Formats: sequence, C-alpha cells, structure tokens
Amino acid sequence: MAFYKRSHAGYRRLLPLFLVIFSVALVLMLLIRKWAISDFSYIAVEEESHSFPSSSMETDNRILLNFGDFKPKLPKMNDFAISLDRRNFLPPRNIDLFPNLAENHINIVLYVHNRPQYLQVVLKSLANVKGIGETMLIVSHDGYFNEMDSIVQAVRFCQVKQIFSPYSPHLYSDSFPGVSKGDCQHKDDPSKKNCSGDADQYGNHRSPRIVSLKHHWWWMMNTVWDGLPETRLHSGHILFIEEDHFIYPNAYRNIQLLLKLKPEKCPDCFAVNLAPSDVKSKGEGWESLIAEKMGNIGYTFNRTVWRKIHAKAREFCWFDDYNWDITMWSTVYPSFGTPVYTLRGPRASAVHFGKCGLHQGQDKISACIDNGEAKFELENVDKVPNINIDWPVYVFKNQEGYRAGFKGWGGWGDHRDQELCLSFAYMYHSSDALTNGRDASKHS
Repeated sequence: MAFYKRSHAGYRRLLPLFLVIFSVALVLMLLIRKWAISDFSYIAVEEESHSFPSSSMETDNRILLNFGDFKPKLPKMNDFAISLDRRNFLPPRNIDLFPNLAENHINIVLYVHNRPQYLQVVLKSLANVKGIGETMLIVSHDGYFNEMDSIVQAVRFCQVKQIFSPYSPHLYSDSFPGVSKGDCQHKDDPSKKNCSGDADQYGNHRSPRIVSLKHHWWWMMNTVWDGLPETRLHSGHILFIEEDHFIYPNAYRNIQLLLKLKPEKCPDCFAVNLAPSDVKSKGEGWESLIAEKMGNIGYTFNRTVWRKIHAKAREFCWFDDYNWDITMWSTVYPSFGTPVYTLRGPRASAVHFGKCGLHQGQDKISACIDNGEAKFELENVDKVPNINIDWPVYVFKNQEGYRAGFKGWGGWGDHRDQELCLSFAYMYHSSDALTNGRDASKHS
C-alpha cells in the first residue's frame, strides 16, 4: 500500500512534464499537417492556374506540366552540339572588369542569328547605353557561326555570357532538327515522291532555316528563365532585344523608370517596352506614358509573366506560324483572358533597323533599313532619361495587327517541330526530357 502511494505521488510529480511533452508533440503535428496542406495547395495552384508566388519560384524551379499523355523527347546531340552545350555553362566573361552586378539590375538578353553587320551595330549602340556596366548581357546564338562568336568575344563594356542552342537546325546537316533523309520538300506529295513529313495549312513542308526562328526563341526563353545558373532564380525583370535593334543611350535608365512606375501607373500591364508595337513608329512625342499591346522591340517582363507564357506551351507549339511574335499575338496572349498591355514612353528608346519581317513592306519613311548600317541622328532628349513620373497614361485600345482568329502564316505544320517545341518546355523540369538529348549524347 505504501509502495502504491509513493508511486502515485511520483506520477503526480511527473504529470506536468507529460503535459508539456504532449503539448509540444501536438503543436508539431499541427505544423506538419499545415505544411503538408500548404505544399499540396501549391501543387494544385501550379496545375490549375500556373500562378506562382515569387518566394516559391526562388526556392523551387521545378514546375509541374500537364499536357495530357505527351512524352518529352529531345533529339540526340551530335559532337559539335555537345561542345556548344558545354559552353552554355561557362561563367560570364569580364567579371574582372565588372565584378559586381547592381542591386535590382535588369539582365539583357540579345538573341542573334547570322548577321554580323547587324550584330556590330547593336553592340556598338549597347556600348553607349548609360548604366550598361551595371548588368549582364546574355547573347543567345541560333546555332554557331564563327564570325558572330568572334564579335561577341570582343565585348568589354559589361559582363557577357554566351549561350548556344544545341538543337538549332543549323547544327544538323543530315538529321532532324536539320534535314533528314527522305524528308519532303516544298510542296512535295508524299505519295508521289515517297517522302515523309507533315505539310502546313498551305501545303508547304518544313524548312529548317525557317523553323529555326521560332525554335531558337522558345529554347532561349526556357533556358534563360529556367536553365541558366545565373538567371533561373532571378526574381527581377529581363530585357529582350534582337541583333537588328538599335538601342538608344537612355534605354536602360528609361526601362528602370518604367518598371518603377508600372505598379502605380499601369498595374495591369504585363511588361514595359522600349519602343512602340508599330516598328515604323518612333513614338508620339506626347507628355504621356503609353499603354498598348506588347511589342517585339525591347520588351521586358518578370518571372510571373514567364510562368503564364510557359503554361501556354501547347498553344505556342501547335500554332501553325514560324514567327514567335505572331504566334504570341495570335494565340498565346489572347488565351490569357485579359488584354495584354505593356507600358512605354512617348518616345522610342530603341528602333528596328533590319528587314521588317517577311510579310511587311519597306518604304522611305520606315525606321527599317536592310544594309546593316544604322544611320540615326539622335536628339539630345534621346541620350538622357526622358520619362516624367508625373505623366498620365494614355491607353491604346483595339489596335490593328495580329490578334485572335488569325490562322498563321504556316511553316510550322510538321509534328516533329511541334513536339520538339513542347519538349523545350519540359527541358528543365523533367529528367525524362533530357534522356534522348544531352545525357544520351554524352554516353553515346
């Protein structure tokens, strides 16, 4: 009996300790359950709306894709493509000259093809841009051309990183994505020519030179946002320009101002632009900011917008048009369900000086020339920031141009191009996508 009393008294003394341990365990169980629910909710949001909080994107870059039973498959790289792919992971150059990037810098991506004269013009213009040394220039090459490589190697005005599309049709002379043996050409009838391939809506078979335009842009976007160590966790904005864009000295400072003003002046705008959507226009010259449809010269957006674009990979990759920008205007942007506006100034800070597309004419008043020389007389106002923070915003509605309902210019009817394009969307989010590309080639 005495033993029972002593034991009972001992249990009573230990009771507070038991209660503390139980309370801690209960709290831990609740927290674990909350975390599990949060994780599940985040996955559900990814699958349903493709809207991602920036904090999640900074810590986890793997995105769930749901395109039915599609199985991503990248072509097997040849030896030269493998060597270029390895260069993609080299660190930026000129770090000794520019050891630190500015806080909240805006990375600049310049995508190029094979127009050396044009490239020299755009790089010379970039060298005169105020603030260019604060950021990094990423030059994305569509395949490899020695002269283009040499020109970029000579850049010394900022940090520079070069990337090369290892799946460019220009790198494959006898296999897809280049021309494969037995491929139909032009308007060949497969039954009569004993060839293979899917014709576009106009009866034309694929041309590697043509399809490379859209492939390069889509590969570049996926690589810059989700593949490169320098940018895949970048939470800010990225500016995209092309080799036939002449950039004004005030471009970088104007972009910085527009990005600061956008949340207040145009919170529903998806991007900011250096130039009007009409490539022939140099701006209105008004004392007003302009909100209009997104143009293709100096467009700048962040990862949130990229996620919305990336979620529309199927629409992008299945639309029968070899132009990336017309594809965006005709099918991707309309699928967002809301007008896709961009904010810009009333004066252009960049102009298009190359050939104005295959379906647009040229005239004497156009800002486009086709001799590789940019002869623009800059006014003093174009050399300094010329955005006034007190300006109102004028909204252009119902603008002319490509929109939902346009069926495309064709050139993109082959299922192999469509599937390669969609595989690029999986490229950095699925190990399966790499099995037949980079990994398979390294072990071949």
